[in-house]
Amino acid sequence: MTPAQEKPAIVHPSAVIGPHVELADGVEIGPFCLLDGQIRLGPGCRLLGHVTILGDSDLGAENILHPNVVIGDEPQDLAYRGASRRVLIGRGNTFREGVTVHRGSQQGEVTVVGNDNFLMQNAHIAHDCRIGDHTIISGGALLAGWVEVGDGAIVSGNCVVHQYVRLGRYAMMRGLSRTSRDVPPFCLMDGTHSLRAINIVGLRRAGFSPAAIRSLRNAFAILFRGRRNLKISVGQLQQQGPLSAEVVEMVEFILRSKRGVAFAPGRVHDDDD
Repeated sequence: MTPAQEKPAIVHPSAVIGPHVELADGVEIGPFCLLDGQIRLGPGCRLLGHVTILGDSDLGAENILHPNVVIGDEPQDLAYRGASRRVLIGRGNTFREGVTVHRGSQQGEVTVVGNDNFLMQNAHIAHDCRIGDHTIISGGALLAGWVEVGDGAIVSGNCVVHQYVRLGRYAMMRGLSRTSRDVPPFCLMDGTHSLRAINIVGLRRAGFSPAAIRSLRNAFAILFRGRRNLKISVGQLQQQGPLSAEVVEMVEFILRSKRGVAFAPGRVHDDDD
């Protein structure tokens, strides 16, 4: 057993804990926290103070919630009529000051945050989002409803992401950028859904091999640097023969896109790409 599992929960006298809240061993609830609903906190979770958790919210082990974090409040959805919806959070996440994570919407089901994510101050995760593992959602970033963020992706400061948009694995949005189109895995995006290059620094830090990075750079050049329709570029890339697993992942992501894919500045793009 870990040390957190060996000691009972500690609750500050000023905290308000509802009757249906379940606290595992090692949980620490700081001053002026409010927990009201069907709430489960895993071993070693720490609420530093002034944290609010509402509704049907399930947090795994060793999550750290800084002051003014709000988890599980009603979605900012005018169609919401109080349906029973959930927030499901994994383990080892850090929620800095003022982060908000809303429960699922009337037409949705559950908002999911995976494991080992770092959400910085005032980031917002809207209803029905799906956040993978090891992501960074930086200060002031706003994710609208039903957004999907792949493992290892980075959403930099004050970025905005339109509803239903997908960010692929290890993609990176530079600060102050915005997108209403899907961002393919391993790509670097800035401005208004404008792809610039492969996220080379991020891939090196994540341990991708030089061969894998070279294959992705070659694929990016074919897909996004020519002045051709993206469907034609995908076909050209597929004709090159065996593709690396990373390039296959990128191509499959593009082919599954429903909102359209971000594009490089100056290239030809169609709404139905």
